[in-house]
Amino acid sequence: MFKRLRWVAAAGIVLALAGCSATDSGGESAAMPMSADGKQAVPNQGAPSQEGPGGTGKAGANKTPAPAGQPGITDRKLVRTASLELTTPNVADLISQVRVITQGAAGYTGQESTQEKRATINVVVPSERLDGVLDQLGKLGKQVRREVTATDVTEQLVDVDSRLATQKASVERIRALLARATSVSEITSVESELTSREAELESLQKRRESLAGSVAMSTISVQIKAETVAAAEESRGGFFGGLTDGWDAFLTFGGGLLTVIGAMAPFLLVFGIPAAALVWWLRKRRRPAAPAMAGGPDLPSAPPLE
Repeated sequence: MFKRLRWVAAAGIVLALAGCSATDSGGESAAMPMSADGKQAVPNQGAPSQEGPGGTGKAGANKTPAPAGQPGITDRKLVRTASLELTTPNVADLISQVRVITQGAAGYTGQESTQEKRATINVVVPSERLDGVLDQLGKLGKQVRREVTATDVTEQLVDVDSRLATQKASVERIRALLARATSVSEITSVESELTSREAELESLQKRRESLAGSVAMSTISVQIKAETVAAAEESRGGFFGGLTDGWDAFLTFGGGLLTVIGAMAPFLLVFGIPAAALVWWLRKRRRPAAPAMAGGPDLPSAPPLE
């Protein structure tokens, strides 16, 4: 009887264990995704999560955001300037064509110095059209030199923007204090501080506008020479070139010296002649005094001692 009960109890324990194993296997199968052929898909433990912090997705996980205050490469603010040297048979005609190209690019011309065989003109155009304008200007004559420089002012603009925001908030706080001021002394003190901070705010705004204008517009310095002048400058080299330069320097020095002498001549005539006459008269007056002192009476000698 007891043996039969032990067998029944053992069979119940075996059945209970089998049920728990089946339950655990079913739970794992439900948690794991099934593939198309009915088999369980093995999870890819090495694959990165498709969602980053905040549920940004795969694109957001792969793209690293730029730190605050540090714009990316495409957001850099550059001040671009250029210089161009050209030779042409007719300087005046080329200057006219430069003005036409500049106006067509929504730009304007600045400082200009034009001679018969030389000219220098500054051209200001939008920065995005700088390269195109340089290409057009380079085709007007023989291009001798072309240079383009760029200065990064991104950090300066970021700093100015930050200071502007802080200064605006400071001005608003001072205005709020001024509205609450009651006594004359308080109003005077707050108004003085408000004037100082508004002046600093205006200075920052002007600097911001200047930087933004330099970024938006680019300056091209165009130097133009006649072909004959360029050929003469190229031929002036070696011994004869040095001799010519030395002779030019000598003539320049001589001309400057003559200019100085010519400028001093009126002063020499007005002050030099009377001064020379005065010196001559003083010397003439002193000459008779010297012999008189030499031929004067002899002083008696001391008697000899006994």
